[in-house]
Amino acid sequence: MARKALKLASWTSVALAASGICLYSNKYLDPSDFGAVRVGRAVATTAVISYDYLTSLKSVPYGSEEYLQLRSKIHDLFLSFDDTPLGAASLAQVHKAVLRDGRTVAVKVQHPKVQAQSSKDVLLMEVLVLAVKQLFPEFEFMWLVDEAKKNLPLELDFLNEGRNAEKVAQMLKYFDFLKVPRIYWELSTRRVLLMEFVDGGQVNDRNYMERNKIDVNEISRHLGRLYSEMIFVNGFVHCDPHPGNVLVRKRPDTGKVEIVLLDHGLYQALTEEFRLDYCRLWQALIWTDMQGVRKYGQRLGAGDLYPLFACMLTARSWDAVNRGIGQTPVTATEDSEIRNHAANYLPQISQLLNRVPRQLLLIFKTNDLLRGIEAALGTRASASSFLNMSRCCIKALAAHKKQKTRSLFRRARISLRESFSLWKINLHELVLHMKGLRLTGWLRALLCWLLPASH
Repeated sequence: MARKALKLASWTSVALAASGICLYSNKYLDPSDFGAVRVGRAVATTAVISYDYLTSLKSVPYGSEEYLQLRSKIHDLFLSFDDTPLGAASLAQVHKAVLRDGRTVAVKVQHPKVQAQSSKDVLLMEVLVLAVKQLFPEFEFMWLVDEAKKNLPLELDFLNEGRNAEKVAQMLKYFDFLKVPRIYWELSTRRVLLMEFVDGGQVNDRNYMERNKIDVNEISRHLGRLYSEMIFVNGFVHCDPHPGNVLVRKRPDTGKVEIVLLDHGLYQALTEEFRLDYCRLWQALIWTDMQGVRKYGQRLGAGDLYPLFACMLTARSWDAVNRGIGQTPVTATEDSEIRNHAANYLPQISQLLNRVPRQLLLIFKTNDLLRGIEAALGTRASASSFLNMSRCCIKALAAHKKQKTRSLFRRARISLRESFSLWKINLHELVLHMKGLRLTGWLRALLCWLLPASH
């Protein structure tokens, strides 16, 4: 079984795992998105806002002074409102508007009937998945339905999205390159979210970055640090980083490069046990510790399919994983081989996705979207991104160990080891930046001694 898994894993990538997740990421298309219903939707947007505010009047005595004041506020809310949306998806669309007090805002409005239609969409998905199961017993996609039932109600509650935005902004406030738009709670409801308007170019728009003299490598490093911190250190992960939700810009006041993170409806909260095992697995992958890859892959539910699991996480062949994903660059030949052979192993991928912890499903989607951005920027699978991941893993594991002991001496030892490990990574990164990356024999030997396989 292990030999068979090794062979099939050589041709597998996370892109194929995403073939199932892609069904989920399309977010249950609302039938009202098609045909004549789309006509006039922008015009009706302000009416939807008014309706949501007016429903809040149910708790206010009809005809009272408070009622009249609130109703007047609704009608006088906007100084201007752009009918043409900045962006539209299956659940909502976003408009630019100016409030009466002069604040420029982004207004996210849920499409009419989405709430009522969502339960039908999930039911239809469940019927289709069961039908596929009857026709092809080897395919296991019921996890798609389970995830939809769990996540769709959260995505439809825009107040939950606002809370997520504030939580991640506070959690990562030490990143001066991160911008999360402010939420205007006094003007938001479950179906309408008003937030600070922030302009910028999409993160995969190289032409925009060239025009604005933004370094794509800097953006890639920032994005890697941002998501590594979310996944490995905090365990609270923004799971929809498609280019429309990640903008880049130069701050008007300082001119510094900034990443703007939008759409906070879909987050994954990781348990501590899962987060730590995931840390250890990535450490093993980065430092080519194959025993660790097997151990922690199996602990995360992969069983004998741990080679396939490693390939799905890294989007690399098993041969590249064995040689070191941080040491061997991605080639067009490797990508072509993966695409040409991956479809043969859909049953095994389906089996694996059905057995791993549910927390991993959105992580797969997140990893795939981030790799798409790196590919667009030409920075895919850079050694720097892997080293940033390793730094976060070291920090997370050290913090866990310090929490488990009350001994000041042991805590000091853990901190010393953490500092030494981070110094080793800095040294390794310095070497990689040496001109031509041509290391002398003695320096190679030094690195082999300083950077043993991580357990």
